[in-house]
Amino acid sequence: MSGWWSRWRESRALERRAIPDALWQETLAHFPFLGWRSDEDVIELRRLSALFLDRKEFSGAHGLEVDDAMAVAIAAQACLPVLRLGLEAYDGFVGIVVHADAVVAEREVTDEHGIVHEYEEELAGEAMQGGPIMLSWHDVAGAGTSADWGYNVVIHEFAHVLDMQNGAADGMPPLAGRAAMAHWAMVMEAQYARFCKRVDGGGYTLLDPYGATGVDEFFAVASETFFVAPLDLKDEHAPLYDLFVGYYRQDPAARA
Repeated sequence: MSGWWSRWRESRALERRAIPDALWQETLAHFPFLGWRSDEDVIELRRLSALFLDRKEFSGAHGLEVDDAMAVAIAAQACLPVLRLGLEAYDGFVGIVVHADAVVAEREVTDEHGIVHEYEEELAGEAMQGGPIMLSWHDVAGAGTSADWGYNVVIHEFAHVLDMQNGAADGMPPLAGRAAMAHWAMVMEAQYARFCKRVDGGGYTLLDPYGATGVDEFFAVASETFFVAPLDLKDEHAPLYDLFVGYYRQDPAARA
């Protein structure tokens, strides 16, 4: 009975938030990386995106109106990482706040001597445990172009959501069993150390140097690149790419 009820609720949600054919094709054209997969996967991505729209609440900051095209663009990119994992991974939050552009946040940090330092940080997105998710529409809209250098703010923030499923963001999303966790830690730590060494040395890095601020950010920036520039990530960080293939259950480089 519960299975029937669940299917009925889902069918009603898909009817309520059905994505028109024209809008879906426009979304795929604007963000080509969404279509690097089989026809069946693109159909599933559309289905998940419609359910995402039904379950989440969008609001525009400072008078910004979030129209259907904007909502679908965000939903499709957000659903890409959970194409195989399922939308349940995003059940911990509801709200998505969209700003026209990046925002400046006031920050403070206490050093080892107990001295509080205040500073400003420009944010294109932010994910907090329990939500809401904040996104800059300027960065979201430009994702079709910024994919060339492995940047995608939506995937970045939703990777943090996946990471925080089992507590504070630490670069390790929920995994099945100690062996999987040990393997993840071994690969991630080695790749992170290699990356930080290159950043500290001033060398070129495929991944955003911001990833060197913590292993949680490294996971997020690497996830961006995994989905939007997979061939580059596979070439630069092959062990990390293989790790993500196992976790996300996708191999985007095979069709990129």
